[in-house]
Amino acid sequence: MFRFAHPEYLFLLLPAVIPVAAFVRAAVLRKKNIKLWGNAALLATLMPNVSYARPRWKFYMQLVALILIIVVLAQPQFGTKEEKVRKKGIEVMIALDVSNSMLAQDIQPNRLQKAKQILSQLIDKMEEDKVGMIVFAGDAYVQMPITSDYGSAKMFLSSINPQMVPRQGTAIGSAIDIAIKSFGQKSGVSRAIIVLTDGENHEDDAIAAAKLANDNGIKIFVVGMGTPEGAPIPVGETVSFKKDKDGNVVVSKLNEQMCSGIAQAGGGVYVRSDNSNAALRTVSRQLDALAKNEMDARVFSEYNEQFQSFAFIALFLMLIEFFVFSRKNKWLSRIRLFDVKVQKN
Repeated sequence: MFRFAHPEYLFLLLPAVIPVAAFVRAAVLRKKNIKLWGNAALLATLMPNVSYARPRWKFYMQLVALILIIVVLAQPQFGTKEEKVRKKGIEVMIALDVSNSMLAQDIQPNRLQKAKQILSQLIDKMEEDKVGMIVFAGDAYVQMPITSDYGSAKMFLSSINPQMVPRQGTAIGSAIDIAIKSFGQKSGVSRAIIVLTDGENHEDDAIAAAKLANDNGIKIFVVGMGTPEGAPIPVGETVSFKKDKDGNVVVSKLNEQMCSGIAQAGGGVYVRSDNSNAALRTVSRQLDALAKNEMDARVFSEYNEQFQSFAFIALFLMLIEFFVFSRKNKWLSRIRLFDVKVQKN
């Protein structure tokens, strides 16, 4: 794919028409003036060192060089390239609970939005780390494979909502199992799983999954979303709340005991989120404390710069034009390599 990084400079080609018009006009006037003085062929013998072709060639080289310089200013780019660099960082898989209970508003604006705010700020603090994302409710799915593309991570994060996982529940164990597999083979890089959940309606054996992660050198940090007192769960865009089969409003409460147990089994820490940034600061400190080892990362550069070739040709033409004189050289004109002498019998 070809493009100009600064296409606005191409508008400078429009004024380039002016010297072309001026050169053509000057050539026409010169011919008229020669005719006024007399026969052109006769006058040519009186001016043996005058060249009509050299000024034209000098002008053509100047014009092409000017066009190429404008192209250089527009910065032509072509193709893509891939650079492989080595970075020092850690690998982090995020497991985010998107069950309906995460819509409870015991922390503002609600549990899910607060979790997304924490994660967005956490990603902003990353520099040479890799991050991946898993969403879960009754089932768990990889939302984004592990990557160092923070822009994509924040884009995926902004699109997360409870409708992404139709089956309700809190399959923390499944989310941890998928996160373990998402890291791939062991490479000596420190790894961590961050689980953001209210821990309610727990379904599988998350403690066993956390212990398995810890046995594989993966630390688990749990951020509890909500309060022990809890809050009702809004239903869609209405002002009503979720009710049980008896018609009573369901109050969703943070299961701190479960969240703390998962973090302990995973060799990490548990922190409860509130309306401050205390949870973010705690998780950031824990991640910074992990050893950061070198890891390969591929960095894609969108376009290769191609202006060098145009600049070289423009410089070459200007040098040639400088050494080409408008008049014939009387010494060089005596060299007649291609003249054929006709012998008379």
